[in-house]
Amino acid sequence: MTENELSKIVFETGLKIHRKLGAGLFEHVYEECLFYELIKTGLFVEKQKLLPIVYEELRIENAFKLDMIVENKLILEIKTVDYINSTHKAQLLTYLKMTNCKLGLLLNFQSDIFKNGVTRIVNFL
Repeated sequence: MTENELSKIVFETGLKIHRKLGAGLFEHVYEECLFYELIKTGLFVEKQKLLPIVYEELRIENAFKLDMIVENKLILEIKTVDYINSTHKAQLLTYLKMTNCKLGLLLNFQSDIFKNGVTRIVNFL
């Protein structure tokens, strides 16, 4: 599956969860529900994945933690904030660069309308 096909599945799954639960819960609740639903579709999903950073000869284990990565292609960063800001976008872009992934989604479940809380970030390798 392409990144775009995966992102469509994630969007539809997130929308389903948002419709059932609404806004206002803690981030980890949405993360657990999204993980559960995506696993049910048969996708390979890892959550809270720790990854290292290599700086010259220095390897820093567990330097950052991805909320989720789907099929080793699509990074998901889950938020429950009033609005997505440039720091959230920069964080996801850094994750994309460090993993050589092309696409990431910021999913803000705090948004009243789910689609308004979804931001696509592209790494132009």
